[in-house]
Amino acid sequence: MTGTPAPVKNVNDQPPTTGTALDPIQYEIIRNRLLAVTEEMRIALQSVSGSPTVTEASDFFTGLYLPDGEFATMGFQVAHEAPPVGSLIRHINTNRRAPRAGDMYIGNDPYVGALHQNDVQMTGPVFDGDRLVAWAGVMAHETDVGGMNFASWCPTATEVYQEGLRIPAVKLVDQGELRDDVLEMIVSASRLPASLGLDIRAFIATINVATERLHSLFARYGSDVVAEVMRRMITATERQTRARLAKLPDGQVHVRDFLEHDGHANRLYAVDLVATKTGDRLTLDFGGSSPQAPGFINATRAGLRGGVTGALIPTLGFELAWNEGLLRPIDIVAPDGLVCTARHPAPVGSATVETIWTVTNVVQRALNLLLSCSPEYAERGQAVSSGTMATFNLGGTNQFGERFGLHSLDPLAGGSGAFASHDGIDAGGPVAVPVPAIADVESNEQVSPLLYLYRRLRPDTAGAGARSGGHSGEMGLTLRGVTGANALVMTHGAEVPNSVGLFGGWPGATVRQRFAPGAGRDDEDLLREHLAGAEPAWQELGPKPGEFPMRPGDVFAVSWQGGGGWGDPLSRAPQDVAADVERGVVSATYAEQVYGVVLTEGAVDEERTRERRLAVRTERIGAPPVAGADPGAPGHALGPALRLVRTDTGDVEVHTTAGAVLSRGSTHWRSGAVSRRIDPGAHRISLHDELAMTAHYCPLSGELLSVDVHLRAEEPLDELSLTL
Repeated sequence: MTGTPAPVKNVNDQPPTTGTALDPIQYEIIRNRLLAVTEEMRIALQSVSGSPTVTEASDFFTGLYLPDGEFATMGFQVAHEAPPVGSLIRHINTNRRAPRAGDMYIGNDPYVGALHQNDVQMTGPVFDGDRLVAWAGVMAHETDVGGMNFASWCPTATEVYQEGLRIPAVKLVDQGELRDDVLEMIVSASRLPASLGLDIRAFIATINVATERLHSLFARYGSDVVAEVMRRMITATERQTRARLAKLPDGQVHVRDFLEHDGHANRLYAVDLVATKTGDRLTLDFGGSSPQAPGFINATRAGLRGGVTGALIPTLGFELAWNEGLLRPIDIVAPDGLVCTARHPAPVGSATVETIWTVTNVVQRALNLLLSCSPEYAERGQAVSSGTMATFNLGGTNQFGERFGLHSLDPLAGGSGAFASHDGIDAGGPVAVPVPAIADVESNEQVSPLLYLYRRLRPDTAGAGARSGGHSGEMGLTLRGVTGANALVMTHGAEVPNSVGLFGGWPGATVRQRFAPGAGRDDEDLLREHLAGAEPAWQELGPKPGEFPMRPGDVFAVSWQGGGGWGDPLSRAPQDVAADVERGVVSATYAEQVYGVVLTEGAVDEERTRERRLAVRTERIGAPPVAGADPGAPGHALGPALRLVRTDTGDVEVHTTAGAVLSRGSTHWRSGAVSRRIDPGAHRISLHDELAMTAHYCPLSGELLSVDVHLRAEEPLDELSLTL
């Protein structure tokens, strides 16, 4: 029963003290101590938890919040989770009785503030006497919280009630006393109660550590001073973010990404973003996105905000303190009822790895287009990283007769996007996880009855470009020591290249999920066959096979998306391509087909390479090139190959660096390029039936300007409408 909130003394209720004297050295000491408290929260969480998801991988969050739910600090794990924990705090402030010292609240309801039910959150108020000074928050992905399917990913769900226990905001610790009845109710819904219960106790330890450390700061400096430092941290970041935005070009960027299969049917959904930047503010309008789905891929409004934050913080927040100040200049616009703002009771179980992830993709792309068109920040531009998370869960009864469950974080080993100044990182992971980590193979084998046949980089998966995206990892698994188990497998991005490149860079390879029945083999047979280079008889699984049984001898294999490339692959230094071939991440065939680099006994054949690259450029535009690209061409750079030129009459034109005029009067340049539908097969890319890919070339030089993924029935979007 919801009580009427009672008044509570809150440091934010006090007169603002931003004008009071605060020693700058003292400010820095306290600021860094608050960051250290956040790091100590991480250590406490990982020290108590027994889940590889927490202890070795990156699927958790810790942070400190102001009394109103604005976050002042955050760790370097899942950036998506900072605003949702703040939503939980605001729900408590509005709908619960006033908190007291020693209280702790638990929640996981996506229609309150979580991303999906597996992301269990806890927050606790931190008082100085009877004054509320701050909140401490923590979150971790839990392998199972109930629902129709093991791991609480329920592909056939039609409403959120089928996806596991929803906890809106429940007091689990009352003035320091654990409510065992509430804990029992929560863990009894899970197929893995011991694991969930241990992580919840790890949450309690994490909040306790934060509370103790903040009390030490209060005792030394006073809670007013500490609270003032937290507010100034946010204000300083807001000021720096506004200054950064002011240096980006005004105008609009229109981008779109897709995800396939809603769990029921292989329908295609769009996440559409129009980003409008004016002065020191940025509006992100998702109103053109698809209506909400009947299946579990939807996100709530909390998920939309989390997806925006997952891209915004690492992309725009470089060299800044990461806190709510980064979000204050941002307006997020979207009506209810979209795939990214689903109405209750729409299912949302896979929101984090479906729509939220795709929201992060489009925000990352839009921000990097703006950065790339700014002289000051152009070198920081980056293509999209690891555009999907191919989920693999395994559960059942182990060799000891105990229930087990594994949520694999290995798919974080997708490739990161290429930068304007250097290649992407192989297995570098998604942008929303700034310091990605995955469990050791041995750790996963220790907690689950499985055997890795391999975990390695997959060749030719990086988005090709003058700067290459990072190559993706892949893994192959079988069972060991049990008679069977249930696998739950799903992804988007098997038929959509989400890790798009920029300025002529290709997307990374799409996800490939395969299964080979055992046919009486055991794990030793499989190891011998694998070491001998034999390939089993694979069945292609597609994007969402869902739950299926595995037996001894069966093999599941998956490769993830590589990072997007940057710039025309024909502009990549031949020696760099040769080095990639030498280390085994690019095949010689791919080097010749895509990069135009011909190798003889591992060395670059310079003459044949020149001939091959000339032949490719000629094929692109239907005639031999008549001019070459000039990196020093005049005008305002719109990436490496385009220039915005202002004429003597004040009109704007977009030129290529070879001198071709593509547009007059606007930055919509695609109509002036040579455009061709292309077959992406050589790039390990599969396409949904409703999608196509179009390449755009300079009509004079044959340089590749853009590779666009778009609806087959429509033309590609003209991304840039800038007012430089």
